[in-house]
Amino acid sequence: MTNDTDTELTAFGGSRAAGEVQQACHQLRTQISKVIVGQEKVVDQILVSMFCRGHALVIGVPGLAKTLMISTIAQALSLRFSRIQFTPDLMPSDITGTELIQEDKHSGTRELRFVKGPLFANVILADEINRTPPKTQSALLEAMQERHVTAGGVQHELPKPFFVLATQNPIEQEGTYPLPEAQLDRFMFSILIGYPDEDDEVRIIQRTTAGHEATAEAVLGRKEIQRVAEVVREVPVAEHVIRYALRLVRATRVGEDGVRPSIVDQYVRWGAGPRAGQFLILAAKATSILAGSAHVTPEHIRAAARPVLRHRIITNFNAEADGVSSEDVITALLDEIPIEGTDRTTQKQMDTVLKR
Repeated sequence: MTNDTDTELTAFGGSRAAGEVQQACHQLRTQISKVIVGQEKVVDQILVSMFCRGHALVIGVPGLAKTLMISTIAQALSLRFSRIQFTPDLMPSDITGTELIQEDKHSGTRELRFVKGPLFANVILADEINRTPPKTQSALLEAMQERHVTAGGVQHELPKPFFVLATQNPIEQEGTYPLPEAQLDRFMFSILIGYPDEDDEVRIIQRTTAGHEATAEAVLGRKEIQRVAEVVREVPVAEHVIRYALRLVRATRVGEDGVRPSIVDQYVRWGAGPRAGQFLILAAKATSILAGSAHVTPEHIRAAARPVLRHRIITNFNAEADGVSSEDVITALLDEIPIEGTDRTTQKQMDTVLKR
């Protein structure tokens, strides 16, 4: 006797497809680790966003090798990498490209020719995106959403695959143009990079002060990356898992019907929109397949919750005064929102009783 899950796994390809993606990810991690010390969680989150065809906002203080990490990932993926340093004088045409008048030497005729900007690459590092005016930010975010740029009324398709990894410095905010919430919502993930631990920092110093400079070898090409993205979307998700993801998202919204932690009503100004639910499911699919599973569980949803939700939960003045962040709100959501329609605290008590 077969059930719906068995049918889904057969259609998906089961462990074979999951094994292919796992092997590809293992090869990538091996090459990236030749250059980057530690930060495995950050690397995995970047890979998950790329395998989901999503973009990521990377937040960390200077000196944490954000640029090196992203360029190394692009090198291991055999993708064209482009770094754009965002500055207050950067104009939209500086990143998208511009039309120039060129003269044909033989005929003497003149014509407009579009000269492509640095956006025409596969992996874009938008360094310190909040240091450029909103007009240029909007040009980048339009390209992220539409996957093309427009010049002189003509659309120019961006190369495939196309990923934007934007960075922000959280400690220096003078002279910046913070991204509005609607623009932040375009990013699938908000990834936090912290300081390395002592052992990793020792290895970093040893590696970077020696004469030999390590490089990553290309292990995946464009076609393989496209295939991985297709496989990720084929991963089956049961309805109860989708409903759990939806409960987490809807619980962030003040005034929404349903169960939610008291911290939301007290400290949240705006909650996550429908795009958060879509990205939660996609991220959980990629997380599950990288873990070797052929289907998504609530634990995969929980693993993806923080990078998906942290930039979509906007706290109010009371939260700032009391030192409450979106991370605290997410912690309360994961602790209090039921997985199977039951109170999580009650479920923990039942699990304890059953183990006796």
